[in-house]
Amino acid sequence: MAIWRNFTDLVRRFLASDVYYSFKRSPTVVVAFALTMLFMVSAAFAPWIVPHNTYEVATLNLMDAFLPPAWVQGGKLTYLLGTDDQGRDVFSTIILGARVSLLVGFASVALALTMGVALGLIAGYVGGVTDSVIMRVADVKLSFPAILIVLLIDGVARGILPRDVHDKAAVYVIVLAIGLSTWIQYARTVRGLTLVEKNKEYVQAARVIGLHPMLIMFRHVLPNVMGPVLVIGTLGLGIAVLTESTLSFLGVGVPPTEPSLGTLIRIGNNFLFSGEWWMAIFPGLFLVILVLSVNLLGDWLRDALNPKLR
Repeated sequence: MAIWRNFTDLVRRFLASDVYYSFKRSPTVVVAFALTMLFMVSAAFAPWIVPHNTYEVATLNLMDAFLPPAWVQGGKLTYLLGTDDQGRDVFSTIILGARVSLLVGFASVALALTMGVALGLIAGYVGGVTDSVIMRVADVKLSFPAILIVLLIDGVARGILPRDVHDKAAVYVIVLAIGLSTWIQYARTVRGLTLVEKNKEYVQAARVIGLHPMLIMFRHVLPNVMGPVLVIGTLGLGIAVLTESTLSFLGVGVPPTEPSLGTLIRIGNNFLFSGEWWMAIFPGLFLVILVLSVNLLGDWLRDALNPKLR
C-alpha cells in the first residue's frame, strides 16, 4: 500500500508540474510522443504483432515477390505495404527491423551516457591532471567524425574476430562502437555543470562532515546535473538510430539475419529504379518519422527543463 501511495503521489505531482503543463499545451509534442511510443511498443512486441514471420524460410513464397502495396493494382490485402524480392511482407520487416535499430539505439545511448557522466563527474570534481587528461582525450576524439570512429572499431572487430563469431556479436560491436564515439558530449556537459555545483554550499557542507568524494559526486552532485543529460540522451537516441542505419546501409552493420531499417533501405535501393519503389520508400519513411519524433521530444524536453524559459 505504501508503494502504491508513493506512486500515486508521484503521478499527482507530475500532473501538477510545469513540465506536464508544457507538454499538454503543445499538440506537436503530444503527437510526437504518441508516435514514439507507438513505434517503441510495436518494436518491443514485434514477434507477436507482425502479420508474417518474414525470417522463417518455410513460410516464404517466391511467387509473392515484388508485390506492390495493397492499394496499388496487383497488390494483396495480406501484404499491406507490398513484398520484397524474397516475398517477405514489407510491413512486417519494417517492424522487425525497427526492433533491432531501437535496441542498438537504446543500448548505445545507455553506454555513452554511463561513460560520459562518470568521466565528466570525475573530471569536474577532481580537476587537475585528471581533468586535463580526460578533456584532452575528448578533444582528440572530437577531431574525428563519429562515423569514422564507428567504422574503425567495427573494422578492428572484423579483423580480430572470426566471421561467424563477428556475425553473432555484430549487434554488441555496433553498440560498443556507437557508445565509444558519442560519450564526449555527455562528459563535457556534466563536467561544466559539476564545476558549478562543486562550489555550492551543500557540497561544501558534505565535505565538512567527512563524506567520501565518490559519495558526494554520485549522491549529491549527480542528481543536480542530470537534467541536461536527459535532453542529450533523448536527442542522442535519434542520432544512434541514424548511425546504426547508416552502417547497415553501407553493409557494415548488423548481419542480414538480423536486419535493421538501414539494411531494408539498402536492399530496397537495389530495386528502386526498376519500379519496386515501396521496398526503399516505406522503411526510409518510417526511419524519418521515428527520428523526427524523438528529436521533437528532445527539443521540448530541453525547453521544459530550462527554468529561464518558464
